[in-house]
Amino acid sequence: MVYGAQNLQGPATLADIEALPETIRGEIIDGTLYIHPLPDPRHGYVVGALLAALRTIGRSRTLPSESWWIIFAPGIQARGSPEFVPDIAGWRQDRFPVLPEERWTEAPDWACEILSPTTRSYDQRIKRPFYARIGVRHLWYVDLEARTLTVSELTDGRWVELGVYGEDDVIRAAPFDAIELKLGELWPPLRTP
Repeated sequence: MVYGAQNLQGPATLADIEALPETIRGEIIDGTLYIHPLPDPRHGYVVGALLAALRTIGRSRTLPSESWWIIFAPGIQARGSPEFVPDIAGWRQDRFPVLPEERWTEAPDWACEILSPTTRSYDQRIKRPFYARIGVRHLWYVDLEARTLTVSELTDGRWVELGVYGEDDVIRAAPFDAIELKLGELWPPLRTP
């Protein structure tokens, strides 16, 4: 199977995604179906570690403006894109006080993509400008190979890089400045030869 953009007759639909084998992940961005293999174990490890690190920003009765819905691989519907799936996404609870029972139909306030060899180009060339167009305010890229975190913020319709951090760094990064992240805890231990 060839991964990436699929040539279909007309815009892709949810039926095209539903017809994919279980071992394939599909998204529709601006009417085009993109397919990828399921993530590898390192990808899953980093997602789990990041979710655990961000768990402290759940519902806060004292600071509702600092509370977030942080969701793993949410299916989101937007105009022209009936299904796109960030690795992790977050919505401020002051915008959405109640967790939806169905799919999200509004762009997240924050999205995080784990860059892996099979998705790196797609996440940077296709999803990054798409996220800007739909108004995602903050974008994080976790690079599995470089073991770095790149933090960007949308300003006047363009991504502004706020910083690139390595595994030895302890940071407070937008939009989660209220919590400290020890980046070395995000990556699985390196294999020794």
